Amino acid sequence: MQLHQLKPSTKNKDKKRIGRGGKRGTYSGRGLKGQKSRAGRKLRPQLRDIIKRLPKKRGYRFKPVKK
Repeated sequence: MQLHQLKPSTKNKDKKRIGRGGKRGTYSGRGLKGQKSRAGRKLRPQLRDIIKRLPKKRGYRFKPVKK
């Protein structure tokens, strides 16, 4: 048996292409609202980690800390 004669034991599962034509209807398997349902969605993980490290500021112009 040569290296070029090897074949994978199982075929890779094809990725589900969403929003192509009929038989899916209304939301085409994307759900309702949100970033993941939009066209051209990209959740950049490196940016998400940076945002999660920042403190959550609330209110108008971030009230100063009382001493």
